[in-house]
Amino acid sequence: MKPQNILLDDSFTSRISDFGLAKLLRTDQTQTTTGIRGTRGYVATEWFKNTPITVKVDVYSYGILLLEIICCRNHFEEHAENEDQMILADWASGCYNQMKLHLLVENDHEAMNNITNVEKCMMIALSCIQEDPTLRPTMKKVILKLEGIVEVSAPPDPSSFANST
Repeated sequence: MKPQNILLDDSFTSRISDFGLAKLLRTDQTQTTTGIRGTRGYVATEWFKNTPITVKVDVYSYGILLLEIICCRNHFEEHAENEDQMILADWASGCYNQMKLHLLVENDHEAMNNITNVEKCMMIALSCIQEDPTLRPTMKKVILKLEGIVEVSAPPDPSSFANST
């Protein structure tokens, strides 16, 4: 999933397009193994580790997309002011960990006035891009969190997965 694959109809209802890379699974199958598919920047880390692929790769892509929406910028900015800001996921995670969310939305006055909502959305996005796919929420849980039906909690510490591999 990437911005180019999301279309809006006449009522501004989003529609997902381009299923050219989709792979059908049997009803009893929850994971598969296949070559890397997708656009760099939106591809989950498990593609590069030759580990089984699950629906959580789509959760990862959605998390990157959500970060782009929150921060009003692309997942990669080659000409960023600061080298630390080039990769959105890394920069956003760092700003969240340092409680400097205002840096992510400083040009968005509406977001600056509702930093609590920005923090909530950031926690959801960062939980979606966890390196360990088992730590990512399901898309159903993501929707429930965005709708305010399920409480949003801080994302897991990403270093916990790095230390276990």
